Amino acid sequence: MTTTPWPGQFETMLRSYLPLLRPDKLLDAELSLTDHGLDSLATVSLLLDLEDAFGVTVPDDRLTMTTFATPQELWNVIDELLMTGSAS
Repeated sequence: MTTTPWPGQFETMLRSYLPLLRPDKLLDAELSLTDHGLDSLATVSLLLDLEDAFGVTVPDDRLTMTTFATPQELWNVIDELLMTGSAS
């Protein structure tokens, strides 16, 4: 698990894909993304935006339901790619 806290850019981007998350609600690390409105179409758009914003390419084997289950799981993948230099 990563120890790097996610940046504001990640949170802002993620929140834009969660229509059921109230603006005043904390984006908790274990928040269920699907319970807050992240559907399959939004997942693809979010992935593309994250790859573009952070200059990484998420490998196919990391494109799982687990990766997109919570903010922490998703950030762990992005952070790991940033740390290993797996830029696009």
